[in-house]
Amino acid sequence: MRFCDWLRVALVLFASLVARCPAQSLRQAADHAGVLVGTAVRPGLLSEAAYSATLAREFNLVEPEDAMKWWTVRHEAGPFDFRAGDDIVRFAQAHGMKVRGHCLVWDHNNPDWLAQGHFTPAQLSQLLQEHITTVMKHYAGQVFAWDVVNEALDENGHLKDSPWYNQPGIGLAEKGPAYIEQAFRWAHEADPHALLFYNENQGEGLNIKSDAIYAMVKDFRHRGVPIDGVGLQMHISRLDLDTSSVAANIARLTALGVQVHITELDISLPVDASGVAGKDDLLHQAEIYRGIVRACLQNPGCTAIQTWGFTDKYSWIGSHSHGTRGAALPFDRAYKPKPAYDTMIEEISRKPLRVGPGL
Repeated sequence: MRFCDWLRVALVLFASLVARCPAQSLRQAADHAGVLVGTAVRPGLLSEAAYSATLAREFNLVEPEDAMKWWTVRHEAGPFDFRAGDDIVRFAQAHGMKVRGHCLVWDHNNPDWLAQGHFTPAQLSQLLQEHITTVMKHYAGQVFAWDVVNEALDENGHLKDSPWYNQPGIGLAEKGPAYIEQAFRWAHEADPHALLFYNENQGEGLNIKSDAIYAMVKDFRHRGVPIDGVGLQMHISRLDLDTSSVAANIARLTALGVQVHITELDISLPVDASGVAGKDDLLHQAEIYRGIVRACLQNPGCTAIQTWGFTDKYSWIGSHSHGTRGAALPFDRAYKPKPAYDTMIEEISRKPLRVGPGL
């Protein structure tokens, strides 16, 4: 056996042994497997020791919940305010983490001066281009991927009414998803190196909405619109999710030549007055987490898995459901790992390590 052949065999055996060693953290498992595992964060919580320590230890990817949205970056009509987003970027850089940007175009969470400004389509077009260009240039080289357009479709896959589409829109209201296409073209011009994603909810598996997403992305790719990926949010409220349908949807999207990111994963459960979920529900939840991670990792085009927050202490689910649901994340309110955390590590640790052909 030649030395290079012997070395290649030795490296494969070593990789196999390492893969069998239990990871001490979610981040270690992700780093060994060569995948991104991240979470959405709030900059105001970074000063809490348990929050920041858990975040740095467990994740290699972060995304702001609100710190890069319109109402934060440009709360008033004057200068842009990047302080909150910059805090997240600095934390990520200090801890060797990547940053996803969220989000540039959405019909929600727009500041009052914009939402109630009675602008003409031409004025809105100029404002949107200015916003996309200014934000992306500010974070160029620091944010590797952006949710350019967020939740533009309704539950039936039709374009939703929005300031950017038809209320009054940016001048493209009679041309279907042309305003989405324009946003992607502006984003690519602003930062040609960033990966550009369309991010959507309730389109995780095979259904009428995911069909519409697929058709739009297929059309964009065919016509050279600079779209690089689809974000599947995955706010799950059912314990009977068909993860095989999720895997099939990921497969057809990546076959178009785009990446898929799981962007906002949480799985809410019924809780008591103290916010505590039942033990059986937590075990079922853990298996759904396992199935989603498996659905992603079995496809090389699914390159990131991200939860919407990581501790139940700060999850949006409680306030949104008026306290009837919660316990949706891998860590409980005291930052203790839950069964979902264990299944995520187990599934990621099973992903084979790849030894390049040149080694």
